[in-house]
Amino acid sequence: MDFLEKIGDTISSKGKDVAHKARVLAEIAKLKGQISTCEEVVRNNYLEIGRLYCEEYGNVPDAPFGKQCQAVLNAERGKKELQERIEELKKQI
Repeated sequence: MDFLEKIGDTISSKGKDVAHKARVLAEIAKLKGQISTCEEVVRNNYLEIGRLYCEEYGNVPDAPFGKQCQAVLNAERGKKELQERIEELKKQI
């Protein structure tokens, strides 16, 4: 019976190890998800700051980042033109 008890103890011990590792991995995954959320908040706020800056100072000739603001404005204008072209093409269908 000693042999069966040792096998039972070994299985029980391994099961506890596996359960512990699973809990640790679950906690790591949870923390990584929270990190991703934090990174998304930072990214979205940086984007908002940039948008607000361009709206406020995008037309000021010598403003810092004026070149980048102008590139954004040009891209927005180009996007609008492309969307208008798509709508024209849809009318042909």
